[in-house]
Amino acid sequence: MFGFSGGEAPETVIRKRGYMKDAQSRWAFLTHFDLSTIKNEEQLTSMVKDRSGHSDAEAARDVQSWMQGKQF
Repeated sequence: MFGFSGGEAPETVIRKRGYMKDAQSRWAFLTHFDLSTIKNEEQLTSMVKDRSGHSDAEAARDVQSWMQGKQF
């Protein structure tokens, strides 16, 4: 999701770095390492749920709201 697989276009790398910063702004408890290891929406939702203490549904809504309009 946020990680880099190599050979990506510079625009993709810039976009993903921007998303990482945006995610850290929204969820300050997520570290750069956390974000670089997240591969999909389910992992992000799980980490937000575990670290914030929100319910599954709350975390899922928060992540889905944040992801709207973003291209990973």
